[in-house]
Amino acid sequence: MEIKKNGTHGFYKGPEDWFTGQVRIQPLFSKQPKTLAAGALVTFEAGARTAWHTHPAGQTLIVQSGLGLVQKEGGPIVEIGPGDVVYFEPEEKHWHGASPKSPMSHIAIQEEVDGKVVTWMEKVTDEDYERK
Repeated sequence: MEIKKNGTHGFYKGPEDWFTGQVRIQPLFSKQPKTLAAGALVTFEAGARTAWHTHPAGQTLIVQSGLGLVQKEGGPIVEIGPGDVVYFEPEEKHWHGASPKSPMSHIAIQEEVDGKVVTWMEKVTDEDYERK
């Protein structure tokens, strides 16, 4: 058994190549020898968001606080809030982040396939982000 106490995980700033705005990533658990999943608490300040991306085994988001936005390619922008669970299919192009006026935190869970967890793509433009 392993217990990681709250506050001992550390965090890092979301890289500018993958995010727009201020984003903080706090790793919660990593892939283990017999597992494939990893998870992190990701906090987006108001207006912050990911770039478009895909995951080879999909991704699950569990919203913890605030108000967020998600969109899959070709679909509408959808508002999400605390307690909402979002699942993106494997290789489904999508983005997620905070609403323009509220921060948002979610736990992101994804699995590794052939050593790969995510493929990052172009950033979501301000014009596309503000379309609702």
